Amino acid sequence: MSKIVALDFGLKRIGVAITDDFNIIASALDTVSNNNIIPFLNKIVEKNDIKTIVVGQPLQKDYSPSFIEKEILKFIDVLKNKFPNISLERYDERYTSVIAKKVIVQSGISKSKRRDKSLVDKISATIILQSYLENLKK
Repeated sequence: MSKIVALDFGLKRIGVAITDDFNIIASALDTVSNNNIIPFLNKIVEKNDIKTIVVGQPLQKDYSPSFIEKEILKFIDVLKNKFPNISLERYDERYTSVIAKKVIVQSGISKSKRRDKSLVDKISATIILQSYLENLKK
């Protein structure tokens, strides 16, 4: 069955999450530097049947776009050119970083590991993807 990948875009790093074979559970995959994301996604697409890539859409409280939106749109253009047969979706990612930080604290991870921002990025991608999956069921 086809899988779905979610990306939490950042200027330095991109969190990556992927579904199971049945598109029920989202799992954190990795955090990748911007420079390496396309080769990383190439490997994922080669090894898996990916039908959709979900890119987080950071909106402000008033639903206006975040300052990073212009960079995300450039990135989406690259994805469309590189992966023309894969559907690209956007999904509201407001508060995912805040939720991810709470999840990390509640999980009992040590303070030194909690400082690792890449952990927040991949957990944020997982939250985006799980929310996206739950929204599909509605």
